[in-house]
Amino acid sequence: MTPPSNPSAVSHGTLKTVLAQLTGRRVAATLITAAIGTLIVSPIFETPLLTLLARAVPIAMSLLFAFLWADQWHGRGIPKWAMQIMAMATAAPLATFLAYWITSGGLQGFIAAPARVSGFFVITLACILIGIPMALGTMVRERDARNHSQALDLALAKEQLERQTSDAKLALLQAQIEPHFLFNTLANVQELVETGSPRAAPVFKALIAYLRATMPQLQKKTATLGDEARLARSYLELMAMRMPDRLRYEFALDEDVLGFRFPAMTLLTLVENAIRHGIDPTEGGGSVTIGAHRDPSSGVVNVWVADSGVGVQETSTPGTGLANLRQRLVVFFGSGSQLEFSEPPGGGLRVDLHFTPTTATA
Repeated sequence: MTPPSNPSAVSHGTLKTVLAQLTGRRVAATLITAAIGTLIVSPIFETPLLTLLARAVPIAMSLLFAFLWADQWHGRGIPKWAMQIMAMATAAPLATFLAYWITSGGLQGFIAAPARVSGFFVITLACILIGIPMALGTMVRERDARNHSQALDLALAKEQLERQTSDAKLALLQAQIEPHFLFNTLANVQELVETGSPRAAPVFKALIAYLRATMPQLQKKTATLGDEARLARSYLELMAMRMPDRLRYEFALDEDVLGFRFPAMTLLTLVENAIRHGIDPTEGGGSVTIGAHRDPSSGVVNVWVADSGVGVQETSTPGTGLANLRQRLVVFFGSGSQLEFSEPPGGGLRVDLHFTPTTATA
């Protein structure tokens, strides 16, 4: 077969590359096909079966080699599949003639036997009728496998990109919350110091212990509701030292919800908001209640933070924490999460967070 006139249009696979593609599976399939084809055409030949098989095997291997060689084709104007078919159609008569030439004792012995000449045409035709459809089927399967692999790679890349985007959003929003919480707490300590309160030193000591214990928690990506509840309890203990006569708090969390994944700093944001905007503005102080319950029928978890402070009117403008809390919940739980604000009959503000847990930790 004459190669294309433009040498740059074709990238010839080296012999090493082609041989590397002669996998055991391909060779075995080729040999089995050669054996089956020999059994099919053997009734019309007087030649012994082993002789026919001795001719069929090198012919089949030659067709496989031609198919793999043409697989290296990258020419313009001629598709790879067309090049592979042409290579096999050319290799079939050449390989058949070579097999007959070897088994007939040379060219003279081949031409002198009309039965061998007719057999040459029969085997050549059989190779084309069997080999080319098999090659087309192989190309279709390989194309489908490539498309499936590309689809899987694309889906994986999309999933990784979405996860990276979500992680980046969470990191950005958490970076906004951490200074907000820390600076508010330090401002409370500064107020005690400036007023000369004897509680300043104990509160400051408690703050140091609190930060030493909780700073690692701020960076955790796999926090649970139980982790967040412990963090909120530490914060409330600190606030209770600052205003012992004005703050009361209680927890009402079901044990079966504490292991669910929960976005870091979310519960603390709600508690800190209740203290800052609900309890602090009141003269007599108030109470904060933190609870969590899972609906047994729907599986939805409800986490709430309620305070008996000044109520909705004076807390209608949320701080930085509540401003981005909804975004964090959507990133973490998806669009199924809900954040609701309500005013209990006795006054104050209640915030309910509803979400469907995805996984639970042991």
